[in-house]
Amino acid sequence: MASEQRLITNQYLRSNKYHPDWIIASASGGANALWLTEWLVGALNLRSGMRVLDLGCGRAASSIFLHREFGVDVWATDLWFSPSENLRRIQDAGVDRHVFPIRANARALPFAVEFFDAIVSVDSFIYYGTDDLYLSYLARFLRPAGHLAVTQAGLTKEIGDTLPAHLQQWWTPDLNCLHSAAWWSSHWQRSGVVDVERADTMPDGWRFWAEWHKVIAPHNHDEIAALEADQGRNLGYVRAIARRRPQIDLSDPVESIPANYTPKPLLRESSAL
Repeated sequence: MASEQRLITNQYLRSNKYHPDWIIASASGGANALWLTEWLVGALNLRSGMRVLDLGCGRAASSIFLHREFGVDVWATDLWFSPSENLRRIQDAGVDRHVFPIRANARALPFAVEFFDAIVSVDSFIYYGTDDLYLSYLARFLRPAGHLAVTQAGLTKEIGDTLPAHLQQWWTPDLNCLHSAAWWSSHWQRSGVVDVERADTMPDGWRFWAEWHKVIAPHNHDEIAALEADQGRNLGYVRAIARRRPQIDLSDPVESIPANYTPKPLLRESSAL
């Protein structure tokens, strides 16, 4: 494939504008962040000047894309990747007045409650968002009626207890975090914190997954072989979009219990038995 034709697709025209060398150098995981971001926000109504948290942004490619394409201000937040490196990338892209690199744990975010108009997460939410209690924590940072939108590798349907034979060589225990769009919809809706507006699977997502790996990690034979054998029967990209319920009251999480120790007798007196 000619160098200038790498990562060109008819489905994601905004992403086609970005140089493949920049996209590859900005890679931070097993998915093309621009393709997933473009697919995700295609179902959102992002407007210039909105405050957006890009949670688990990796090397901030998705954050830069969000500002350049939609004019939003982005807090590019990640635990693993250096905010100093991300700042250089952000400055080189000419968006440092609107994209702000932050190092933070997704479970200890340093933001004010109800600060963001939207929270997005691209190919990282599976590492922390499957916890039953996490959504109530995260939604505190959304304004009432603000949107939470995530996209990532997932399943077309829940696999259950028996792993298909063609996936067994590639599958490792950590991949049990992968879930279907239907699972995410149920997981979020039953929380009572949000109303799910969309949960679906990317058309031909397995092809985009495999194509990305052929460019970024061509020696990852097991994963590529699993995707091509599966043909989208089980594997693909999923997204889920929900709106925070305006009337919901989200209390601050309990972070410590006050000490109030009062000494008491340890044992019963033998005469009282």
